[in-house]
Amino acid sequence: MRDAPKPFWSPLSAGIVLGLALLLTFIITGHGLGASGFVTRFAAQANEWVAPTATAENAYFGPFMKAGNPLMSWITWEVVGVLIGAFLGAKGAGRISVKVERGPSTSSGNRLMYALIGGALVGFGARLARGCTSGVGLSGGATLAVAGFVFLIGFFAAGFAVSFLMRRVWQ
Repeated sequence: MRDAPKPFWSPLSAGIVLGLALLLTFIITGHGLGASGFVTRFAAQANEWVAPTATAENAYFGPFMKAGNPLMSWITWEVVGVLIGAFLGAKGAGRISVKVERGPSTSSGNRLMYALIGGALVGFGARLARGCTSGVGLSGGATLAVAGFVFLIGFFAAGFAVSFLMRRVWQ
């Protein structure tokens, strides 16, 4: 029989550790955290594998290819490290399982569809904002950039609005 999973960290402890990780990232690498840029770099590389000429001529992906292999960037290694760290953390806490968390009146299929739509919208918003919550929000806020605070205000406002609308679906 499996042991009970370890409790989640308190939000204060998690916030302090995240802040220290962000500080260390600035000290060691000279820039903050980020993740959405990896998806763009991966898309550029995948397009190059399939259609090299079209990718090189593309106004969006072309500059990534001209700069060299887009996957040989710090952001790629950061994302790989996050995935490995998440797996090891979940394993150590006894929280690895395959399941779809959902409300009692929501099917697994609908829950996955909502997650896919939400993820696509957040990804699109991250490209419009030129960064994700960790890149623009955390790193931008840590450097007192106005864009970081504007992003966080918009992100939280949208999150509250969507959670209000989705509460009925979840219950």
